[in-house]
Amino acid sequence: MIVLTQPQEIDVTKPLEREFSKEKYDQLESFINSLETTKGALIEILHKAQDIFGYLSRDVQLFIARKLGIPGAEVHGVVSFYSYFTTKPSGIHTINICMGTACFVRGADKIAERFKERLGIESNETTGDGLFTIKDVRCIGACGLAPVVMVDDKVYGKVKVEDVDDIINTYRRTGGAVCG
Repeated sequence: MIVLTQPQEIDVTKPLEREFSKEKYDQLESFINSLETTKGALIEILHKAQDIFGYLSRDVQLFIARKLGIPGAEVHGVVSFYSYFTTKPSGIHTINICMGTACFVRGADKIAERFKERLGIESNETTGDGLFTIKDVRCIGACGLAPVVMVDDKVYGKVKVEDVDDIINTYRRTGGAVCG
């Protein structure tokens, strides 16, 4: 069964709460103002906003809508349609578990379950300490190394369920920073 829903309208009458610093909003505003035209630039602006803020909160979406003179629902519709935009804060480290065919047939689902079990979260959730977010992704593009897990920009290939604890502990020991 397919269920289609309309994007929910964001209440534009509610004032912005500004959960982020003025400097971040100024940085986004400068970027928007630097564009030759904002027509057709919504996705580019959303990417920049996510880089600046880490995620696209209701207030950030409303700020963009007001700057572009478009309905908040239009911005929210784009944000909710594309999987690479997030409306929730992510952890310091994002664990991307490839669920592409090559990885899946080599046990990616079992690896994902172990990460979820060890961290006590589901896909698209962040641990209470803010250290990890787990995401299932369609393909990382390293099929020859399947199954593949990518933590931030570091690719782990031929991962086994037994490797999960070591991967997690590598990032826990360093207090969030990983070199090499």
